[in-house]
Amino acid sequence: MDLSTLPVVNGLLQVGADLLTTLTTALSPVAGGAAAALAVVALTLGVRTVLVPLSVLQVRAERDRRRLAPQLAALRRRHGSDTRRLQEAVQRLYTSERVSPLAGCLPVLAQAPVLSLVYALFTHASIAGAANALLDATLVGIPLGHTLLAVVTSPLWGHAWVVLVLLAVLAVAVETSRRAAARWNPVEAPAPGQPGAGATAALARWAPFVSVVFAAVVPLAATLYVVTSAVWAVGERAVLRRLVR
Repeated sequence: MDLSTLPVVNGLLQVGADLLTTLTTALSPVAGGAAAALAVVALTLGVRTVLVPLSVLQVRAERDRRRLAPQLAALRRRHGSDTRRLQEAVQRLYTSERVSPLAGCLPVLAQAPVLSLVYALFTHASIAGAANALLDATLVGIPLGHTLLAVVTSPLWGHAWVVLVLLAVLAVAVETSRRAAARWNPVEAPAPGQPGAGATAALARWAPFVSVVFAAVVPLAATLYVVTSAVWAVGERAVLRRLVR
């Protein structure tokens, strides 16, 4: 079943398409053929601006975890490899200190519907029964509905560098964010002899780069959204960590 045929989903697609079309029209005099791509960037910046209060909560959650780090380390030493008891003890600590472990995920969760909308807008041939004009939009000759695979396996393969540059920017932003988080709120590494220590360390090191893999397999418009959001997050977090108390 195509969910876009549902009245609510179809209505959201129509609103999203109208918004991006309006932004594209407004940006065309200055951006020319890249106006639609710039419209996606503008949409991303607008969403991130609206979500600043959630980012503040995220930074406060980081500060709380930093404050509780000695107690968390003590709990890990006390319970060792007993994962169930450790999780229960950590949950009790968070509850007693009124700290939400999910607060750090709020900006990501709040953006998921918007990113899904952008993805849908550039993967549907028609919206509300009309041809999807957004699929004609391009960036340096690449349709915004094309994925990296579609580009490298088509006559447009020579333009693949555009997507590769975006992925490189995203990788740098992810690594910068990861290192800043490690400095701001260091996590005690598992003891070398502890079961699963190597896997845990590897997961912590490479899990943030899942967004790079995701950006490589979605339409270029969604890649632009992810890259813009990641770059914004790096700057935003650096500012908020100095301002939020």
